[in-house]
Amino acid sequence: MTTLRALPLTAKAFAPFGEVLDATGDFRLINAGLCRRHHDRAQLDFGPEGRAGISIFKAEARALPYVFDLIERHPDGSQAFVPMTADPFLVIVSPGPDHSPQAFLTNGAQGINLHRGTWHGVLTPLAAPGLFAVIDRIGQTPNLEEFRYPVPWTVRAPD
Repeated sequence: MTTLRALPLTAKAFAPFGEVLDATGDFRLINAGLCRRHHDRAQLDFGPEGRAGISIFKAEARALPYVFDLIERHPDGSQAFVPMTADPFLVIVSPGPDHSPQAFLTNGAQGINLHRGTWHGVLTPLAAPGLFAVIDRIGQTPNLEEFRYPVPWTVRAPD
């Protein structure tokens, strides 16, 4: 078994895989100055045959250390995960099955948008109820590929 240390999720470190969705950086005031709009935070991509859909996922909470061997990707569309509670979750991504994965830990106030075709682990909340709004491609063709590593990985908490 191979071990990974989860890193804090930052926009710079996560950029090869997608965008971090959070309320940092540039904004404009709306609603009579009572709301900050952090505009256009993700590059949603649903391909020529798909449309955007919003689903609600309720995943079982896991704990660190976390053991996994499965990654997946969606070749026809991006996928955004927006937590509906203020709890951290684990994000596992990889350049591909022949590469080592990377693990990130959100801070409880971040979501993510995975670029189209990005290899990633399954939804891994670290606290119940594991409730997420997921914005992804809805279409007639399959949009899922899976890969199992021959040797499982273990993700440990950051130092």
